[in-house]
Amino acid sequence: MNRDGRRAAAGRSVLTVLTAFGVLAGAALAGAAPAGAVPAGGPGRRIAPGVTYREFDITAAAGRTHAHLLTVDLADPHVRTDLLYPGAVAARATVSRLADTAGAVAGVNGDFFDITETQHPGVEATGATVGPAVAGGQVLKAAVPEGQRFGPALPPGTSTREVLGVGTDRRARMDRLSLTGSVTTRRGKLPLGGLNQYALPQNSVGAFTSRWGGASRVRAICGTDTDRAAGCGTDTYEVKVRHGRVVGGGAPGGGPIPSGTTVLVGREQGARELRELAPGDAVTVTHGLVAATAKVPYAFAVGGYPVLRHGTPLSGLDHTASAVRTVAGLKGGGRQLLLLALDGADDSRSGLTIAEEAATMRGLGASDAFNLDGGGSSEMVTRDAGASGVTVRNHPSGGAERPVPNGIGVFSG
Repeated sequence: MNRDGRRAAAGRSVLTVLTAFGVLAGAALAGAAPAGAVPAGGPGRRIAPGVTYREFDITAAAGRTHAHLLTVDLADPHVRTDLLYPGAVAARATVSRLADTAGAVAGVNGDFFDITETQHPGVEATGATVGPAVAGGQVLKAAVPEGQRFGPALPPGTSTREVLGVGTDRRARMDRLSLTGSVTTRRGKLPLGGLNQYALPQNSVGAFTSRWGGASRVRAICGTDTDRAAGCGTDTYEVKVRHGRVVGGGAPGGGPIPSGTTVLVGREQGARELRELAPGDAVTVTHGLVAATAKVPYAFAVGGYPVLRHGTPLSGLDHTASAVRTVAGLKGGGRQLLLLALDGADDSRSGLTIAEEAATMRGLGASDAFNLDGGGSSEMVTRDAGASGVTVRNHPSGGAERPVPNGIGVFSG
């Protein structure tokens, strides 16, 4: 059997597992993975009503890796899920801090994000995520163009608009959320090209609201629809709209955006349209996210990309690059949510390929699975009964928690 065949076989038999339930020490970071073992199919340890935690080993192509798994029963009326985020789109905090601030009993990291801008000297990395985001039923942001994303290559046929979410019907599902909206001025109506996102499509106008935070908006006019590393645009302009009237304009800037104010940023043709506006002009901005399949509103949604759909791995999944990863899976028609994070400790950080990740989730009984940010971002936290804060259950591969822009929080009570 050739190497690819061996790796494929390893993916199919990926669940060679050992489950351990030792209590992990430390206020923030767990200690070394325990060596005790029980069968992987065991019930796990109850974190809260409807929420269990267990850990196990996976033997994959690159070697043994250690996994941490949360099983969330969405049918349990005591359980709910929501997006963890630091109060602004363009901001970051550790998963433990996000969970403790929100009062979550468990959580994992979320979407890929704008982590560095070395290719754009002098431009601030915003920390904002790639995909759409919904928190508490409220739209936070839309997706950047495909060429502007961070993270591994997308599987064929997928896009930056992919989300995993839980609807108001308490069912988890995978979907696509597309931006809809417009900017209406005395000159007519323009389509809205972006909402609180670190990169705008070329020739478009994007809207930034108070949910964006105080980060610079300059990054939004850098790169192109097909090349994240391309230079920053020179034909750019922004206007501030307060309570439906233009109150100023100039070069894209930064700083907090007050409630009731929308900042419109234009590049190329979008900038030329905005320059036609004058102080006092009436402007109406509408925006929202439209689901491709869901017929019920989302209580929360987070970006990433699908790897398993209706029990079948997506075509074109990478089967060569092993890494520490975080993945979410759906069981029971979306009534159960599986959240899995790999360990980044030196002795168990061999990780999984994307293809092995899909096989792992299928082996755990998931019908669908969704890849989240990995590497140094991969993290799982849980809070024991009576504890004042959460404990980090896996070892972050960077040696310490990495601040991230969002995550999936699990709440009970």
